[in-house]
Amino acid sequence: MRAITYRGTGGPDVLSLTERELDEPAAGQVRVRVAVSGVNPTDWKRRRTGGLSGDGGSEVTVPNQDGAGVVDAVGPGVSEFSVGDRVWLILAAYHAPTSGTAQEYTVLPVEKVIALPDGVGFDEGAALGIPALTAHRALTVAEDGPTRLGPGALAGRTILVTGGAGAVGNATIQLARWAGATVLTSVSTDDKAELARRAGAHYVLRYTSDDFVADVRKIAPDGLDLIVEVAAGTNAALHPQLLRTRGTVAVYGDDRGTGTIALEFGPNLWLNSRYQFLVLYTVGTDKLRAGAEDVNAALKDGSLAIGPERGLPLHRYPLADTAEAHRASENGAVGKVLIDVHP
Repeated sequence: MRAITYRGTGGPDVLSLTERELDEPAAGQVRVRVAVSGVNPTDWKRRRTGGLSGDGGSEVTVPNQDGAGVVDAVGPGVSEFSVGDRVWLILAAYHAPTSGTAQEYTVLPVEKVIALPDGVGFDEGAALGIPALTAHRALTVAEDGPTRLGPGALAGRTILVTGGAGAVGNATIQLARWAGATVLTSVSTDDKAELARRAGAHYVLRYTSDDFVADVRKIAPDGLDLIVEVAAGTNAALHPQLLRTRGTVAVYGDDRGTGTIALEFGPNLWLNSRYQFLVLYTVGTDKLRAGAEDVNAALKDGSLAIGPERGLPLHRYPLADTAEAHRASENGAVGKVLIDVHP
């Protein structure tokens, strides 16, 4: 079968199209014929650093965590899926070095395979794995908030989504709207503001404005219940000015930061503010499965979708051009980068 592989670390040029043997699923495993593979920043960061822990990568590796396709074979003991079932995948490349989705077939444990709802395409399945599950986790970590999402789960809550034009920001806006929240988002340009509006944000603000804090406070005079944060270090000084008492900052990124976050002790102390850092790799299978169930429910409702009309433009590449797909993501392509594995 055709597969994209690399050994060691480096830029997109280390990726090459190769032939690999087709693996057979063992007990508790499922083999999936990949239709579409999704590219996330974690994929090219892993390629550059040599591993999810940055400990060097000497093994042959197949990249990409997200993907969707059709069950091709099941191992002994698997009753959840049958050959022909349409599915999407959770953290595929994290399972093993050669289990990423940038190949024609991948074999994964059954707990990493999620049924794709009827009427939902492979593009959605490949585009919404890491972004939507990250968004779900961010929206369910507040002290006074829900642990699951559904219509009304966030009713009466006001949320700020920083970076609303990104893939995670887009999914967060859509899921928060579905759950009944009032959603604010911050962006840097007019084009990104339009994408955030298409995603469903009630209020779109420029984070570069000198009046940003005042503008947020006009909308939420008592403060925000939750900030979903993509630029933790840069925005940390603003958080106490924006949060309500017992408000939460859900941190998944440090864009434009240094890797170190400085927090003001006094203001955060008196607010009883909570900082919840999150990354999907160590969040736990139970959280991932619960998130996937809620994401599927939103997909079925039509409340979570992709494409330019929903604020998430798509950029497509054939499998042979995976290096260019990685390069596009690494260069900041706005929207979602997808790879057609089996067009």
